[in-house]
This record gives sequence, C-alpha cells and structure tokens, in this order.
Amino acid sequence: MIHVGKPAPLFTNVTAYKKGGDFTKISLGDYHGKWVVLFFYPRDFTFICPTEIRGFAIHADDFKKLNTEILGCSTDSEWSHKAWMERDLPDVAYPIIADTTQNISRDYDVLNDEGASERGLFVIDPDGVVRYAMVSGGSVGRSVKETLRVVTALQSGELCPLDWELGQQTLGKA
Repeated sequence: MIHVGKPAPLFTNVTAYKKGGDFTKISLGDYHGKWVVLFFYPRDFTFICPTEIRGFAIHADDFKKLNTEILGCSTDSEWSHKAWMERDLPDVAYPIIADTTQNISRDYDVLNDEGASERGLFVIDPDGVVRYAMVSGGSVGRSVKETLRVVTALQSGELCPLDWELGQQTLGKA
C-alpha cells in the first residue's frame, strides 16, 4: 500500500514507449533529483484516457519549469502504446510505461480485478518519497491543472490553504 511520506515503490529496467517509435528502458531511479508525476490509466484506445494523456502533454513545459518529469503507465504492452500514440497521440513526448507484468500497478495499489490500472496519480519528490497520492474511478478524468497546482504547492515548502495558487499568501512554513 502507498503511504504519503514514505519511499515510492521502485521499478527498474521497465519498457516504455517514447515519441518517435522508440522503446526505452527506464527506472524510477533515473529521475532521482527531479520531481515525478507518475500517473496510471486503465487502457489504450479508450475514451477518457487520451484526454488526460493529451492534457499532460499540453502542460509538459509547465512541469519542466518545475523540475518535474511526467511518466504515464498502463498494463498495456509497449506495442499497444506505440500503435495508439502514433495513431491518436503523436504529440506526447513523455514515456508511457508498459506494465505488462502488472507489478508496478500492483506495487502502487492501483491494479483492479480485470488486470487494468485504475486512475492513480502520484507525486514523488526528488528523494523518491511519495508526497501526494490520488486514485479515482475509471469514469472520471483528472485535472492536470490541479496536478500542477499540487506540485507547485509541495515545492513551496509552505502550508497552502484551500485553492491556493502561486503568488497567493500561504499560512507559513510547513
């Protein structure tokens, strides 16, 4: 089970699809020193998932400015990711992990009874600690803007009240 404030479950040498038709091996440790937004989605070639994947791609530069890398993950194969990305999502440049063993989804406690990932989202700090976790039902998409707000708030090191935005007053040091 995932606990905020505890180390994120590690994954090593997993296959991911990247823009341009490339398959690459990645590990969570590759991102040490950076913030990571790791999000899980149920399946390729579905209805809500491409809206979220596109949303993260649209805001990729905003995340980069926050020293934050985006990683997508589902239990589909790298070949499925490749076919889907090239056909429907050619502008997505961040890696999409092929969790065909279901180990990552299981470790992050988002694997459902049908063998697909639920909509999980985890913000991991530069030291590999989970700082934010959210899992929702498959029928409701996430807010990428809320994810950006959360990353910004976490990076502020301050106590941030309801609906806090960058530039607004905080409640002091955390």
